Amino acid sequence: MTEVVSRKQDRIARRQVDKFDARRTELAVATLHTLAELGYARTSLREIAQNSEFSHGVLHYYFADKRDLITEAVRQYEVVCVTRYDEVVASAKSAGQLRDEFVAMFFDTLEQDAVLHRLWYDLRNQSLFDESFRADVLEIDSHREAMVWRVVNRYAELVGGTPAASPAMIYVTLDGIFQRALLHHLTGNADTVAQLRTELPAAIGLLVTTAE
Repeated sequence: MTEVVSRKQDRIARRQVDKFDARRTELAVATLHTLAELGYARTSLREIAQNSEFSHGVLHYYFADKRDLITEAVRQYEVVCVTRYDEVVASAKSAGQLRDEFVAMFFDTLEQDAVLHRLWYDLRNQSLFDESFRADVLEIDSHREAMVWRVVNRYAELVGGTPAASPAMIYVTLDGIFQRALLHHLTGNADTVAQLRTELPAAIGLLVTTAE
C-alpha cells in the first residue's frame, strides 16, 4: 500500500514539475520579442512585465531573475533555429541545393529575426563579464556548433569530400560571417550584407576538402 501511495505521489510531483517547466517555456517565448527590443542592459523583470501582458509577480515566480528569463528565452529560440536548418539538411538532394538553401536560410533569418539574434550576441558578450551566464551560453553555443556541423558534414558527403576543419573552427568561421552581416544589417549597410551573401557560397566551399 505504501509503495502504491509513493508511486502516486511521484507521478503527481512529476506532473507538477512538467507543468512548471511548460509554463516557463510559454512565458519565455511570449516575452522573447520584448527582451530582444530592450536588450540585456536595459532589462529588468519589472520592465519586461510592463512591456508584456504578464505581471511582475508571475515572471518572478517562474524566473529567479532576468538572467534566468533571458537565457531560457534564447534557448527556446535556438531550438526553432536548429529545427529550420535540420529541415534544410534533411530535404537536400544535392550539394548545390543544400548550399543554396542554407545561404537563403542564413540571410533570411538574419533579416527577419535580427533583434532576436542581437539578443543572443548580447547574452554571449555578457558572459565575458558575468560568470553566471557562462555555462548556459556554452551550452547554447554547443548546440549552434552541432547544427552548423550537420550542415557542412552533409554538404561534404554530397560533394564526395570531407570537412576541412574541426566543428569548432567551422562554426566560428560561419558565426563570424553571420555576426558581421548582422551588424551591417542593423546599421543599414545593405551593400555589405549583399556582398557577404554573394561570397558565402564560396566560403562554404572552402570548408570542405574534395579529392583531386
